[in-house]
Amino acid sequence: MTRILMVLSGADLWTGADGTKDPSGYWAEEFAVPHRLLTEAGFTVDIAAPVGGQPTPDPMSLRPEVAGPEAPEYAAYIDKYAGELAAPRTLSDVDTADYDAVFIPGGHGPMEDLAHDPDLGRILTEFDAAGKIIAPLCHGPAALLTANRPGGGWLFQGRNLTVFTNEEERLNGTADHAPWLVESVLRARGAVVRSAANAWESNVVVDGNLISGQNPNSSRPLAEKVITTLNAS
Repeated sequence: MTRILMVLSGADLWTGADGTKDPSGYWAEEFAVPHRLLTEAGFTVDIAAPVGGQPTPDPMSLRPEVAGPEAPEYAAYIDKYAGELAAPRTLSDVDTADYDAVFIPGGHGPMEDLAHDPDLGRILTEFDAAGKIIAPLCHGPAALLTANRPGGGWLFQGRNLTVFTNEEERLNGTADHAPWLVESVLRARGAVVRSAANAWESNVVVDGNLISGQNPNSSRPLAEKVITTLNAS
């Protein structure tokens, strides 16, 4: 049976450039939509987070005026899996041989913890070496920063990917508060960022086993691409 590791931020706060801490976490749609699609496809999805982390949805991602009229559906779906979310697998205990793909939803939470987690760096390095799917979404590509080659250098240097853009961060009203911008850092590390023509457009970029989605609107197409790729293998 196909098995997916879904890595969620365990942070419930986001530290801004001025040191203030605001409520944050994973983006509800980016968990609920892919998790449902992957599960409906017949895959087993295991939720994991950093040691001691407690996956928490960003409160903003449950507000209809922000996330759209589907926000109550996302909240209900999260409640349905409250037990699993309350007791995620710890990244340090993950055996990558047990999984066929890793899916990493965004939200600002990943900038707080996943971007600096050495256990996740090990997982991503092992997945890439085995040619297994790595699928980060929105701010989820911040997690890729943890993976470096044994001899030095970033594992994803020169790879094509997409990410929540600087423009989208500005339009979201969070660019000035951010301690760093994920797109800028990924570009600085050597990623080839492929963005949609317009902000908020759905966008999925495939580079071998690296399949990335740009923003919340990319949640469904990214999950669907992962499903078709796994079913074709």
